[in-house]
Amino acid sequence: MKPTRRTGIVSAMQQELSAVLARMPDEQRQRVAGRDFWVGHWHGHEVVAVLSRVGKVAAATTAAVLIERFGVDRIVFTGTAGGLGDGVRVGDLVLADGFVQHDMDASPLFPRFEVPLYGRARFDTDGALSAALGRAARSALALPAAVLGADAVAEFALHAPRVHSGLIASGDRFVATSAESAALRQALPAALAVEMEGAAVAQVCHDCAVPFAALRTISDRADDAAHVDFMRFIDRVASHYSAAILEAYFRSL
Repeated sequence: MKPTRRTGIVSAMQQELSAVLARMPDEQRQRVAGRDFWVGHWHGHEVVAVLSRVGKVAAATTAAVLIERFGVDRIVFTGTAGGLGDGVRVGDLVLADGFVQHDMDASPLFPRFEVPLYGRARFDTDGALSAALGRAARSALALPAAVLGADAVAEFALHAPRVHSGLIASGDRFVATSAESAALRQALPAALAVEMEGAAVAQVCHDCAVPFAALRTISDRADDAAHVDFMRFIDRVASHYSAAILEAYFRSL
């Protein structure tokens, strides 16, 4: 008999969590560390879903509780991000192969971006888990209108969304100006996207030897227009992407 596996699903926004819970027929709420953790099943697989809240500390707390209190043996993070890399457009997805904290700077004691006493700046995601999530994303997005509806596809010009794989940068600031975005691209030219939680979860999962994968929907280009229609994009696009991709992922297990 194969051992039972339990997946932690972390959503960055309430709308995404609601879309996830709608697919769980038997979720039960448990409140721990000021958060609601929803324990249930998805296509027969044990799942614990939770809202991370915003920022690295909140995300680290969430990941630690998932591992230590709920015993998850893998974590999947969904949410939005600002696009940095060339060709990373609004409506595309970035599958993280690693994370770095763009606001970590303990120089001159340590090199910029390096996490002190770890000897590294980058924390990789799990290759096998990421590959499975990537396959689910490509399957779910083959026909975006089937996931989002024709009106949303037209509104946000999402006719051919792509899945990119690469580095994501995390930091405790919402990058929303062209100057900030350009500075990040210069400092971290390999980074495809920027957000506020993933690197913290990646570090906790590294410490606890728990596989981690993250998939971010690009909501903006992290520039002067980053705030425009952000919540509408979450409602109309990102939440539906997340639910459809996770549906495809759990169906494939």
